[in-house]
Amino acid sequence: MAPPREHVEHIHRTSRRTLLAGVAALGALGAAGCSRVATASSEDGGDLLDRLRAAGVVRLGIAGEIPFGYIDRNGELTGEAPELARVVFKRLGVDRVQPVPTEFGSLIPGLNSQQFDVVAAGMYVNPERCEQVIFADPDYQMLDCFAVRKGNPLGLRNYQDAVEKKARFSTGTGYADIQYAIDAGYDESDILIVPDQVAGLNAVEAGRADIFAGTAVTVREVVKKSTKAEAIEPFKPLVDGEPHVDGGAFAFRPTETKLRDAFNVELHKLKKSGELLRILRPFGFTEAEMTDLTAKELCGGGTGG
Repeated sequence: MAPPREHVEHIHRTSRRTLLAGVAALGALGAAGCSRVATASSEDGGDLLDRLRAAGVVRLGIAGEIPFGYIDRNGELTGEAPELARVVFKRLGVDRVQPVPTEFGSLIPGLNSQQFDVVAAGMYVNPERCEQVIFADPDYQMLDCFAVRKGNPLGLRNYQDAVEKKARFSTGTGYADIQYAIDAGYDESDILIVPDQVAGLNAVEAGRADIFAGTAVTVREVVKKSTKAEAIEPFKPLVDGEPHVDGGAFAFRPTETKLRDAFNVELHKLKKSGELLRILRPFGFTEAEMTDLTAKELCGGGTGG
């Protein structure tokens, strides 16, 4: 779902939900920036929406990550992004969604090479990514959280606490928490990288780590059945010294502004009616994860969002 350990240095600021697509994608796209791509595509906005309506199906790029987008035990596509996609694309006149599973780091290259039509993986919006794709407005916002031993014996509340108390730190492959931990003072070599949240929980329960760091919804869900671990209160990580809130959204090819704009119209209707929360709630999302953040804000005010 993400680049291997030796590539961590390339994915720090943009990892996990904010993972960059990688060197291959950058080479394919060249040096085109966010505003230049958006300007080039603004003349006609693309015809993908018309083609999807004619075909009756949209291909969704997913990364097999619970609760964002995955294939369940029955072989069915589910997750917060695919379920939202079903509703929005139905309203846009596209009756079916088809999953195209890939690794998280392959989502942007796969999108831009037309392996699928849209990224539906709860992908974080950030300035680097906004140079490669265009985003709908976020359908959720997210704080960070730690899974710790029951009773939180070290009294951990954030990354700074973890560094001060020399807590043994673990997080998932490609997670944004890698960079947050390094920014707080951890050496990269001191961070235990695990494949996923279940492995992270196991590390905490077995005493190999004091912390498993992830998104609030990921940590909340993974500790539900644990008798040895609990989730601390979610918190905002510091980015450049300031508290930061991430937001996840659907991603589209830069030429397809018509589809992105039509998606946004329906998304904002779902937000206003409260239906968005009803769609996302079964996957552990709460009122606290609902957001008015815009892609433009998270792209750094550029035009590509």
